Amino acid sequence: MLIVCSHCHATNRIPEGRKASEGQCGKCKKTIWDGKPVDLTESQFGKYISKNDLPIVIDFWASWCGPCKAMAPAYAQVAEQMKDQALFAKVNTVNAEQLSVQFNIRSIPTLIVFKNGKEVDRLAGALPANQLQQWVQQTLLKQNN
Repeated sequence: MLIVCSHCHATNRIPEGRKASEGQCGKCKKTIWDGKPVDLTESQFGKYISKNDLPIVIDFWASWCGPCKAMAPAYAQVAEQMKDQALFAKVNTVNAEQLSVQFNIRSIPTLIVFKNGKEVDRLAGALPANQLQQWVQQTLLKQNN
């Protein structure tokens, strides 16, 4: 299984049956995925959605957005709770305007789940932690069937 390190962004191979949260990066020697959402730039984005074998949930947000700020703790909580099922990242739409255009982001927060480089589901609007986790789990179940 391939996982991109959340610290140095190097691609790592994890043996089958081992969790990404247990792996150590071959480059920086830190835990590959610690369950904290990764802040992605436009240049890192493509690598994360195409080089990770785990699904990745991206939060498109902005610092001036009240609902985005309100949902941030819930998003971090769900990222930690689901750290062995999916990766979680954030894209600041102010700093990544090209990505906002490319993915047709019309309102924020917008959450998009990617698997194998392809968008598999999206949701606009802030959610509390329990609803956010439920939506991600349902999306992942659909992908596994």
